[in-house]
Amino acid sequence: MSNSYFDLTGKVAIVTGANTGIGQGIAVALAEAGADIALVGRTDANETAEKIHAVGRKAELIRADLSTTEPCENIVSTAQDALGGLDILVNNAGIIRRNDALDFTEDDWDSVMDTNLKSLFFLSQAAAKVMVENGGGKIINIASMLTFQGGIRVASYTASKSGVGGLTKLLANEWAARGINVNAIAPGYIATNNTAALQADEQRNAEILGRIPASRWGDPDDLGGAAVFLSSDAANYVHGHILAVDGGWLAR
Repeated sequence: MSNSYFDLTGKVAIVTGANTGIGQGIAVALAEAGADIALVGRTDANETAEKIHAVGRKAELIRADLSTTEPCENIVSTAQDALGGLDILVNNAGIIRRNDALDFTEDDWDSVMDTNLKSLFFLSQAAAKVMVENGGGKIINIASMLTFQGGIRVASYTASKSGVGGLTKLLANEWAARGINVNAIAPGYIATNNTAALQADEQRNAEILGRIPASRWGDPDDLGGAAVFLSSDAANYVHGHILAVDGGWLAR
């Protein structure tokens, strides 16, 4: 297979939650493959933009709070206007709240579901309307190990990521014939701000590392290749798939 299958030159991608961590790793990988990137976050992703400029690609900063659906259409139109199109959407923005299920609050439930699932759907809808008009595109959702498992003390996060898996399949069913590939990446235990509490918990950290065949936490850069693949022509016949990038966690 020629490397041209993975070439994203001339493509435009939106990456949400692009300030740090997984979003930054994916945004930079897509830029290295040739794409220009609209970087969406509650604060400007200046460091990510610098990394993208360093590889010769364009970066557009879009400040938006995806705790509501209000900015979804504006994100899509701004990316189009600034970068000249829209070919790829990576739904990475997400939050997590931890508490025992007996004590979990309605606010902790709603805030996570609104950001992780509701806004993901309506941003995908806004992007897909453009992609249908343009003949197709790629949508990549960021799922989780908790798309497959229950987890502990993260009720709304587990529910939201299970929902992400279901929506990925539903949207693939509806949009595949319209030229849109909808897939997901399920990261394993990746060293980011969201997992800082687990890394700092000596017992949980040891339990986690003891189950990962790769014997290490993942790095955000480990997700870049999967994102480039699912964004590229190499994945044109891949629909509704959830690709685990987990160091072998699910195999154990």
